Amino acid sequence: MVKEVYGKKIGMTQIFSEDGIAIPVTAIVVEPLTVVAKKTVEKEGYNAIVVSFGDVKEKNVNKPRKGIFAKAGTEVQKYLKEIKVENVEEYEIGSKITLDVITTEDKVDVQGTSKGKGFQGVIKRHGQHRGPMSHGSMYHRRPGSMGPCATPGRVFKGKKLPGHMGHKTTSILNLDVVKVDTDKNVILVKGSIPGAKGAIVRVKKSVK
Repeated sequence: MVKEVYGKKIGMTQIFSEDGIAIPVTAIVVEPLTVVAKKTVEKEGYNAIVVSFGDVKEKNVNKPRKGIFAKAGTEVQKYLKEIKVENVEEYEIGSKITLDVITTEDKVDVQGTSKGKGFQGVIKRHGQHRGPMSHGSMYHRRPGSMGPCATPGRVFKGKKLPGHMGHKTTSILNLDVVKVDTDKNVILVKGSIPGAKGAIVRVKKSVK
């Protein structure tokens, strides 16, 4: 049985429990996933199904992707994702996977791409302290010592320096599912998840 779905983060809000406690939640829209292909141990080395979701104009889809949908006999969609399964025979090409696989009794791991912050210095990127701000210090927000001079005469691997911050695959584990709205195809997950509004996220039942 499938233990994960893909959806779109639409933002954060809060709901109230029966005893009046405010619960911060993130809303994720999970449209039905269409099975468009199967991958087997004999051919690819592992068992998985390929699912599609998201509306897109056909003119914006390249030929290789159009071929996948043409072979499956399904409507062209924007995203293609793989979901590993134990037995691919349980799934038919063209069948739908809905958010019914997630319930309020589950804990979930949510994986997404964190917000990109661009090029940042060590104070924002790594949380380092600044130098003295007094007049004449000349050393305020710089990264600090680069290491010994003559020996070994190089910067040690792993030295925290300025650079690109964010835009990385990030996972938040063991989040509570507060509500599953099957009418609106929305899952409410307690707390925050990676990514900006509109980002695609993977919601998977927790394994830890």
